[in-house]
Amino acid sequence: MKINRIFRNVTILILGGLILSSCTNLDEELYGRLTPQNYYKTEEEALSSLAGCYEYMAYMSRAGGDGWRIGEYGTDELYCPGRANGGWYDEYVNQIMEHKCTPDNDRLNTCWNTYIFPGIGADNAVLEAMQSSPVANTLKGPIAETRALRAYEYYYAMDYFGNVPVFTDARPDAGNMPKTTARSDVYKFIVDEFLAAAKDLPSAKDVTASYYPRLTKEAVYTLLASVYLNAEVYTGTAHWEDVITMCDKVINSGAYSLAAHVGDCFRSTNEGKCPEVIIAFSVDPTKNVDGNQFILYTQHAVDKKKYNLPFAPACGYCFSDEALNWYNDPSDDRLNLLEYGPQYYLDGTPIDNPDIAGDQQLVLTSLKSKTAAQNWEGYRVLKYSPVGATFSGSNADNDYVAERYSNVLLMKAEALFRLSKNTDEALRLVNQVRERSNCPDWKSLSLDRIEKERAREFIWENQRRRDMIRFGSYFTEKTFYSDGNTEKWRDIYPIPAKQINANPALKQNPNY
Repeated sequence: MKINRIFRNVTILILGGLILSSCTNLDEELYGRLTPQNYYKTEEEALSSLAGCYEYMAYMSRAGGDGWRIGEYGTDELYCPGRANGGWYDEYVNQIMEHKCTPDNDRLNTCWNTYIFPGIGADNAVLEAMQSSPVANTLKGPIAETRALRAYEYYYAMDYFGNVPVFTDARPDAGNMPKTTARSDVYKFIVDEFLAAAKDLPSAKDVTASYYPRLTKEAVYTLLASVYLNAEVYTGTAHWEDVITMCDKVINSGAYSLAAHVGDCFRSTNEGKCPEVIIAFSVDPTKNVDGNQFILYTQHAVDKKKYNLPFAPACGYCFSDEALNWYNDPSDDRLNLLEYGPQYYLDGTPIDNPDIAGDQQLVLTSLKSKTAAQNWEGYRVLKYSPVGATFSGSNADNDYVAERYSNVLLMKAEALFRLSKNTDEALRLVNQVRERSNCPDWKSLSLDRIEKERAREFIWENQRRRDMIRFGSYFTEKTFYSDGNTEKWRDIYPIPAKQINANPALKQNPNY
């Protein structure tokens, strides 16, 4: 069910000029003609603006946006090499993939300036309007959703940039611009906001299908578990018990279960019906409500014919042997979501390689070049299947999936194992995920096994960077782009120089 069926498809009126530290026209009228007193008289009216907040959050999952990409670049599961035809090369992208970012990196600035902080600004403005409404006492649910969405945006900000301004007013004061907040304090703000929001959100077991894809208690508990899972990175203090507590809240709700296949979670035809999806963001390109461009950005151009697409994919993102080697069991069902080796049409006919003269089959190989890769170099992930999807131009209508029940099971398993607490249950939880993918049960666990199982399960779902930093492989693993000697202070990106120039109250992260 698309977002315009849940909320009125009304463009949010208070987005312009809400970029906290890059706002250059602070005297701009932000609210138009509508005020809390004459607009938010009903929940339906409030939800029309809340829809815009959800759209901003969805931008953090889109394939074509730097909100998602900078969480994947720099890992061992996604690369974007320059192609031999001259396409795709980007020195800023190379910086991220090589773990050598500088403050002038425009990809980082776009993430900050176009995705994260405009979303936070929109949340602040909508939240103030709701809380000032004469019917605010009837808006507890939407207010809680907005607080949770703002905390979600701040989670990305803290994870990527560490020390960021925590600002909750509807607009900044030109004479008192937001100042840098220590990462540990940002962490506390996020946790407190999530906990407060969860109190006023409905449980997933109590809502109907028409509520999808709005946040529930269990959605927020899942996000809290994720924040707690990485607490030692963010604050220096581990919170493994809290991870278990939050995961148990989701598990014990009985609202979720594993889908029959991982790929079921990402199909357009399963939206709102998959028992595994905990957080998703609706898109509907036929009604100008965003669109899913994973196929555009990742697939080889021959997929236009293979899937009868209205466009030719651009052959951008890929992965190489580091990630393919994770899948060490040929029966692993998750291999069906990866494209590597000889390629075939859906009827089994070999696909010719259009870049080589003659009738040579297209064979996707490992990467050979960073700056002039052939179009057949690099393997592809196809979780968001085009089968059954509706396209508007190059935009598919598959909803973005942000959190799944399998993550809850694996987060709890990791926390139990790290505490050496009920390791039998930890093993059972991991095997539950493995069994779903037709993998043999393990008899024992290790941190390396847990890390690699998470990698197999969540490839290209923006979990890997956090995992690599938490497990330490981000700093030591040699990949096609990284030399395996990454300094620990590079676990956060630099504050973009353009943001510090716009707001001198911000402080640069250490060593940048």
